[in-house]
Amino acid sequence: MKIMITGGAGFIGSNFIHYLLETYNDIEVLNYDKLTYAGNLDNLQDLEDNPRYSFVKGDICDLKLVEDNIKKGGIDEIINFAAESHVDNSINNPGVFIKTDIFGTYNLLEVCRRYDFEKYIQISTDEVYGSIEKGSFKETDPLNPSSPYSASKSSADLLVNSYYITYGLPVVITRSSNNFGPYQYPEKLIPLFIIKAIHNEFLPLYGDGLNVRDWLYVEDNCKAIDLIRNKGRTGDIYNIGADNEHSNLEITNIILEQLEKPKSLIKYVRDRLGHDRRYSIDTTKIKKLGWKAKMSLDFKNSMKQTIKWYVKNKSWWDKLI
Repeated sequence: MKIMITGGAGFIGSNFIHYLLETYNDIEVLNYDKLTYAGNLDNLQDLEDNPRYSFVKGDICDLKLVEDNIKKGGIDEIINFAAESHVDNSINNPGVFIKTDIFGTYNLLEVCRRYDFEKYIQISTDEVYGSIEKGSFKETDPLNPSSPYSASKSSADLLVNSYYITYGLPVVITRSSNNFGPYQYPEKLIPLFIIKAIHNEFLPLYGDGLNVRDWLYVEDNCKAIDLIRNKGRTGDIYNIGADNEHSNLEITNIILEQLEKPKSLIKYVRDRLGHDRRYSIDTTKIKKLGWKAKMSLDFKNSMKQTIKWYVKNKSWWDKLI
């Protein structure tokens, strides 16, 4: 079997490629990535000589190039990780998000219509549901995105679902909570604050720091996506979360504690526009497939491992900041 991973040089995509090639001996991976600022082939440097791994630099908005590589590569499945994903950037430049997240997804779906695929998996986010004060969102709840980023992902989800209903494409959508772990680009909260703390720089914490997210270790997400790839029902949506809620202030304090840095490094800054207060998703559906967020639930240890990784891999992130 050969799987095309779009956006495979990014954080979750590169971790998923590692997971696939380490778990299976009969799977080949084509990594198709535009290599934007957040795409980094250093994430996959150890796979360069692996005969079951190949890389093509390409944009999912380039329909001809996508189709050429699929025809040439004998692709059986597509898993679409490719997306613009930073909320702040979407507020400043929403057009890029509309193009990649919506039009790029459309191109992939159109190619799927022309060729016989076993499965197309759309990697989405819990942010499509918007904020919730109490309780947790189920897959059947309406979408209520707050930022251009989450709106573009919501639109892509609806487009994917429409191709299932209209054309019968074998699609599945995953919506995960906030991921953390190795190879995460240092614009995101956890790696950004780790690196700033290492350098004894101020950690810019939005608002009062009490915005809550459900934190999912990236390897747990990879295992969930793979389980859905094998056992997920066509046309379905699966929430992937760890039931592991922590405020941004709690995360900040854990980082400072692990690195033995003073809390005086915390600097409260003006809150982000449209900043959702709390994300929470109901994961009953995927748990019925037999999945459990094992590493995420030992949160302090997973955070400790993540912090150690960034401390030990300065050469990886130093060129990115």
